[in-house]
Formats: sequence, C-alpha cells, structure tokens
Amino acid sequence: MIHPGDHNGWFGHPRQLKRLFTTEMWERFGYYGMRAILTLYLANHFLFSDTTTAGIYGGFTALVYLTPLIGGLIADRYLGSKRSVKFGAILMALGYFTLCFGGDTAKPFATIDAQRYDVTIEAKADGGGDARFVTVDGQKLEIRGNEDKSVSLLSADGAEARKIAPENFKSDAERSPMFIAILLVGLGLVTVGNGFFKPNISTIVGSLYDDGDRRRDAGFTIFYMGINLGSLVSQFFCPILAEAVGWWAGFGLAAIGMTCSWLLFQFDGGRLKGYGERPEGADPKKDWLIYGGALLAIPLVYFLFSNLMGYVKPEAGTGLIGYLSTLPIMGKVMFGTFILAIPGILAWAWFAGNRTEFQMMLAAMVLIVFNVVFWTLFEQAGSSLTLFAERNTMLEIGWTQPLFAMFRSLPFTYYLFFAAVFGGVAWLAWWFFSRGEDAAVKRTMAIAWIVVGVAAMIGMHIARMNGFGSERVYVMPAGQTQIFNALFIVLLAPVFSMLWNALAARGLEPNIPVKFGVALMGVGAGFLFLVWGSQFADSRAQVGLVWLAGLYLIHSIAELCISPVGLSMITKLSIARVVGLMMGVWFLSIATAQYVAGIVAQFASVETVGGQVANLKVSLDTYVGVFQTIGLVSIAIGGVLLLLAWPLKYLMHGVK
Repeated sequence: MIHPGDHNGWFGHPRQLKRLFTTEMWERFGYYGMRAILTLYLANHFLFSDTTTAGIYGGFTALVYLTPLIGGLIADRYLGSKRSVKFGAILMALGYFTLCFGGDTAKPFATIDAQRYDVTIEAKADGGGDARFVTVDGQKLEIRGNEDKSVSLLSADGAEARKIAPENFKSDAERSPMFIAILLVGLGLVTVGNGFFKPNISTIVGSLYDDGDRRRDAGFTIFYMGINLGSLVSQFFCPILAEAVGWWAGFGLAAIGMTCSWLLFQFDGGRLKGYGERPEGADPKKDWLIYGGALLAIPLVYFLFSNLMGYVKPEAGTGLIGYLSTLPIMGKVMFGTFILAIPGILAWAWFAGNRTEFQMMLAAMVLIVFNVVFWTLFEQAGSSLTLFAERNTMLEIGWTQPLFAMFRSLPFTYYLFFAAVFGGVAWLAWWFFSRGEDAAVKRTMAIAWIVVGVAAMIGMHIARMNGFGSERVYVMPAGQTQIFNALFIVLLAPVFSMLWNALAARGLEPNIPVKFGVALMGVGAGFLFLVWGSQFADSRAQVGLVWLAGLYLIHSIAELCISPVGLSMITKLSIARVVGLMMGVWFLSIATAQYVAGIVAQFASVETVGGQVANLKVSLDTYVGVFQTIGLVSIAIGGVLLLLAWPLKYLMHGVK
C-alpha cells in the first residue's frame, strides 16, 4: 500500500525508500567490509593453507546466497519481511562482533623429513619484509623457496646449508580449537542472519510501489546504489583498520555498520508501518519457534564448515568419480541439488506447459548454467585475487608520496586532511538523506552525521598511533583492492543505463543471451589482461597495481552486462506457476558458483610458511597459469553462448 503523502517524499519516491536505502547501505557496509579482510584473516592470522582458506571462503559465500531461499519462504508464510529483517540484522551484527575475538596468531611450524621444527618470524635486516627461520642442530636457518618448489635452508651468511625436496617439506600451524570454534560460530551467525535479512528488505522495497508504477525500476536502482556505496566505504576503511590496528578493529567496524543498520530499521519512527507486516492468518506463537530453529541451524553451519576444513584431495588417477566421492558434504549437496533441479524442472515444464512455455523455460535454464560460469570466475575477487594482490602486486600508490611527506613533516595536516574528507562526506550525506524532512528531523540527522564523522576521526587517530600515515607512500592493504569493483560500478552504472536506453531507442540493444556472452568473454578478458601485465613484473615477481585495477575495470563492465538483467530474465521466461521456484534455482546457481569459485581458487594454491609464500616467482607462475586457463576457457564459453544467441532468441519468443 502507498500512502498519498509519500509520492514526492524523497527524490520523487516514497519516503520509506530512504530508510530502506540507509538500512541496506549499512548492512552492505558490514558485509563487504568483513568480506574484504576474511581471506587474509584466514591465511595470515589462523595460518590456514591456501586450499583450506579458499574452501572456507567459498563455502561461506555459497551459504550466504543459499540461506535467503529459506529466509524468504519463512517471511512469506510466518514472520513477514519486517520481523525477518530485524532478526537477521541482530544475528549478523552478533556474527561480526564474534569475529573480533580471534586470539593470538597461530604458531607456525615446519615438518622436514618427518621431523617437526618451530618456525620463528623476524624482520629482515634490509627492511624488505619478514623472514621465516627454523633452528636445526642449534643453527638458525632461513627458509627460502626455490623455483623448482624445493626448499633451501640458508645460514647467516646466505650459504645454502641444506636443500629439501618438495615432498619432504610441509608447513602448518598450531591453532587454538577454541578460537577456531569462535570463528566458525561467527561465520554461522552471519550466514543464518543473512538468510533472514537479504531477501526480505528487497521485498519491502517492492511493496512501496503499486503494480504498474513506473518508478519501481528507478526505485530499485536507487536502492542498489546503497549497496555499492556501503561496500565502497567499508572496503576502504575496514582493511586499513585491520592492518594498522588489528583484525579485531576491521571486524569491529563491520559490526558497528551492521548495528547501525539494525538501529535504523528497529527504530524507524513509524515510517515503515504497514509495510512488510506478518501475513494474514500467520500464527504469532510460532515466532519464537522460528527464532529458536534459526539458532539451532548455527551448529549445522558449524558442522558444514568443519567438514570443509577437513577436506582431503583425492589421490591422482581416481578420476571424476573419485573426485565427486571425496567432496565435502556441502559440495555434494550443492552439486546434487543443482544437477537434479535443471532436468527435473524441464521435465515438469515439458508435461505441464505448452510448447512455447517449455521453450522459454529451456532458454532460462541454459542461461542459468552459463550464469554459474560467470560468477565462478567473477568471485575470484575475494579469494585468489586478494591473495595475488598481497603477494604479487606492488601496492604502493606513488602519487600519495607528497601527501604522506606532508603528514610526516607537519603532523597536524594529517588530521586536517581527514577532517576535510569526513566533513565533506558527512555534509553530502546529510544533504542527501535529509531531503524532504522537516527542520527537527534535519537537525537530528545533522547531529547523527557529526557523530559519525567524529567516530571516523577517532578511528583514523587510532590508526595514526599505530603508524598509519608515517610511511613514505601510501601502501594499499591487499583487502582494499576489492574496492575497485564497487568504485567502477558506481561510476559506470549510470553510463551503461544511458547506453542501453540509447541503443534500445534505436532498436540496437543486445538481447539477453548476447549480454550474457559478452559478460563471459569480458570476465575472461580481465584475467588475460592481468596475465599480460605479469610479463612486466619486477625483480620481486610483483606486477603494478594498474594491471589489477584494469582487471577489475573489465570485470565491472562485464558485471553490468549480466547482473541487472538476471532476475528480470527469470521472471519473464518462467511459467507463472513456478516463478518462485525458478527464482530459487537462480539463486542456487549463484550459490553453486560461489562454491565452485572456492574450488577454482584452490587450484591457485601455493605453499606458505607462517602465512608467507616461500618463493614469489613460484607464486606468480602459479597464479598466471590458473588465470590464463580460466581466462581462455571463459572467452571460449562466451563465444559458444554468442553462437547460441540466435536459437536462444527463438526459444525466448520475444522476451528482451
């Protein structure tokens, strides 16, 4: 229902959209801030191997996309969207706060010829990072990896004291079972909470508009801008705090963002009254059963993560059957459900629908399968590409050298600079969000944004006390490189919107299969662009940051070709009776892609000692080999889809 006074409340949209925009913005602030540092936290704090790190990350993001299927169903039948969002926000905030408690860094050790040795980490004398040492027969020896993947132990004068074959050197770490349990509980809380939050806030946005209201698409565009703004800001600040202050600070900032999201939604001043309420006939007495059941689901998620961590690769030569049989439980369920859903639904469409409906469903299923390929490769951002950024990318931002020189020579300019930045952002945010409000609300908002600005300044002061701003030049934290995608989306989304509209007006807009094909070729081209840049790596086997930024630029363009049309395509091609089911299959395809993305990242795994790569040249060669392969495969698959575009257009019967 739409209240008459709401029509011109906020940039020509219902005033409620503003509250939902800010709620979603702060929620995405929390999620993407946490995601920006999660892989590095697993690899550098718990010292998990690359294989385990990629597995946990892929499993986590897969469940993040899978749980909304259940959360949406529960909201539709029992809780209503509003209660579901509130409950989900509380769980997610608790999850982020839980991740703050990671304990001490795991203690690394190396097994050499079946003998265990503790690994110590010391700064190199030349200031070029840290070195890893073991003490053998009373002699402290530096661990140095070789290009043939063997390991050399070097004496103090740099001479090789011992050379160890790859199969005789293994590294691992002692980890606290308690803090691993806290980690998995935190991820479980976020996963379950996301299931209640994510699908239902979008549902409330849709309910603001009557059927046929032309403002609906524009309203969702504004709403999704909140996603990108939240991720843009958090992916800048969370990695800075994680590196300058500690992991707890990065996760703590994410938790604060999520708490802001809950506060805005919980105490809405009646703005959302009448929206997202409990469905008629639903029994309120079941609420606490649902809440209790959700909490009981956390041990299940804990078990799935534990099972992922215990994954052991099958022996060589076991083939596809051996590989599938050794998959973790999550992988078996994910693949099994997806593989059975595609032919099962098509078989139903064959018998229950007419010829046209079956053909449209067939086209939808083909595009869903290609969608898995796209997101599998695109979602390397949070895993293999983040580790590549940390290990094989020069993260220095050269043009910041004069700015940081000023910070060192005139320390007060550090605070003036960030006061100007935060003050400007706070004023812009106040202007944006206070539009259409009365004077009293505007004053309250002004005070709120002043508090946010002061809190940001306190955070930067803490970072300063821990050394941030005293470097010769700004060195971008590896997790912060994920900001490129959000930045390019914010900058390019309006451009692509105008481009598609202009092409449509001339009858030249590509159809959906062509957009999907271009997107697949684009994501492959992004990886090949980075591969090309690898030939310009320096003596430390590191490439310039511009090559990684270029990859994200190309990937962002590809995302803008596929992401906006996906859900719309499903609703248009599906038989009316199973639109909800097909939406479920669509999200299942993305969840499957997230899991497969973790598997692909595992192929890029390299040997680490105490969280550090033993040989950066081996690391670079490994990444380049994997990126080149998936880049070529993606372009080939995109080419196949372009060839299929004409027959798919026929099967779609005019759907655009």
